[in-house]
Amino acid sequence: MGRVVLVTGVSRDLGRRFARYAAADPGIDRVVGVDLVPPRGDIGEVSFVRADIRNPVIGKILGKEDVDTVVHMSVIATPGYAGGRGSMKELNVIGTMQLLAACQQAPGVRNLVVKSSSVVYGATNRDPAMFTEDMHPKQLPRSGFAKDVYEVEGYVRSFARRRPDVRVTMLRGANVIGRHVESPITSYFRLPVIPHVLGYDPRLQFLHRDDLFGVLRHAVLHDVPGTFNVAGDGVLLLSQAIRRLGRPWVPMPAVGVGLLGSALRKARVTDFSPEQLGYLTYGRGLDTTRMRAELGFEPAYTTAEAFDEFAGLLEPRDGHSPDVKAGSAS
Repeated sequence: MGRVVLVTGVSRDLGRRFARYAAADPGIDRVVGVDLVPPRGDIGEVSFVRADIRNPVIGKILGKEDVDTVVHMSVIATPGYAGGRGSMKELNVIGTMQLLAACQQAPGVRNLVVKSSSVVYGATNRDPAMFTEDMHPKQLPRSGFAKDVYEVEGYVRSFARRRPDVRVTMLRGANVIGRHVESPITSYFRLPVIPHVLGYDPRLQFLHRDDLFGVLRHAVLHDVPGTFNVAGDGVLLLSQAIRRLGRPWVPMPAVGVGLLGSALRKARVTDFSPEQLGYLTYGRGLDTTRMRAELGFEPAYTTAEAFDEFAGLLEPRDGHSPDVKAGSAS
């Protein structure tokens, strides 16, 4: 018997595409997709159930569908998608609490996979070169998506203590990038002129969309509990990434980038949050040793390869073709 998997957040593109990807796997019997609104694209063999994970009715769905594995992909980074910061926090935090409460009461649930984010580590000038999973942020997040993720992870750890019979796998992914990916970082790189903080050239890591799907599938099918950093090999400097895009960029003082980011956020051009500003100032490095040694997963794309594919999808804005050679130092 294969697994019966419930995937949250399937009205968004990543959730929908992962649900289809999982449904095609021979090791998975059925996939049930859950969200507030129906997905706009084709979901293939996925069974869609319209439900709000903030509502206790999610518990009835777990029992009715005989779900044994839950993949939680409803922790979102973009307030505009949720209808504002208040709704985003409610969906992220309250939704997770209700989902975990339902899982706790569902004896059939044996596996929980949570798509978390490396944003939980923060980004400051006191950070280590590489964060391991046992490290904590130098400064606790006070607002925004980072605070949501920090709280969500706390609730997941509490759930794991209450249900030690459930295998819990938490994946702290680097910024996901690729075709159809809409996020604060991809919106930033799509700007016609890219601002950056004067005097800083942060190290960036990326996770290809297909590798996100791959590691989620791997976590569903392999009984490896724990928390794992997930990212493609290597790093790119922000200056290297922008040059590969073939777009003009302008250095600005941090306060100027912050003010510009606020204006872009209000205009709904991109969600340029304070946490994004920190990341684009100081960067972040993830140690992925545990991903390989314990989880047993190897990404197909390096950080540079993932970014190069993304860059190749965009139109250059400076009259030159982007440099998309994976080994380029530009």
